[in-house]
Amino acid sequence: MQSFTNILDSFKGISLQELDHVQLMNRIDTKFAFSTEQLFDFLTILQTDYNVLELENTRVHRYESLYFDDEQFSFFKDHHNGKTDRFKVRIRKYVESNVYFLEIKHKIKGRTYKERIPAETFDTIINKTYKEFLVKQLQEDKELVPTMWNSFQRITLASKTLNERVTLDFNINFHYQETERQFDHLVIAELKQENLNRNSPFYLLMKENQIRSYHLSKYCIGSMEIYGEEKLKFNRFKKKLLFLNKIAKNAT
Repeated sequence: MQSFTNILDSFKGISLQELDHVQLMNRIDTKFAFSTEQLFDFLTILQTDYNVLELENTRVHRYESLYFDDEQFSFFKDHHNGKTDRFKVRIRKYVESNVYFLEIKHKIKGRTYKERIPAETFDTIINKTYKEFLVKQLQEDKELVPTMWNSFQRITLASKTLNERVTLDFNINFHYQETERQFDHLVIAELKQENLNRNSPFYLLMKENQIRSYHLSKYCIGSMEIYGEEKLKFNRFKKKLLFLNKIAKNAT
């Protein structure tokens, strides 16, 4: 982590308030996966075109999430079956800020819409306030239950010239009850843009390094790792999961 800190010190830091103009609650997301070793090299290049979020005197931030689904894992199945109108629901803690939000991400026809309301803690039971919020967003009353915990560290970059952000997630952990999975060497990067721009410096950097975009959320990765084929069908995702595990295991 010290090496990450040294590299990030060369970036210009920006505050959460300065990041507000690229919040992008309605956006196009493009995901990439690579190793933490590659991230060291990429950060050195990216400092030319991006600033880094600094919060509570740190530039590497911790996130914790509790995900919800129904007993049939409908949210997971919608993604696996290629449904173009799908949701994810979670309570997320922004650790350095010590704030919680109930968040819902709605992906429809390639665009991601994010809505959230404040939460007090990791409530495992959907209360009346949460229920009203979720019914309004989902347009139906689903009986949701906790299905997975997730934690990771994140570096957030904001373009100096474009309306875009890049989040770089690593030290990714999934757990629920007695089952735990850790991806120590995997980085999941997400390019968040108002509209897809393949001339983005980050997009071009991925292209130069022959890193192709892929479509798989952390929630889906964790669900497969935690529950396995005994509980979930994920034939369409097997190659992607093998790819991510290969990155994690082959990193040195």
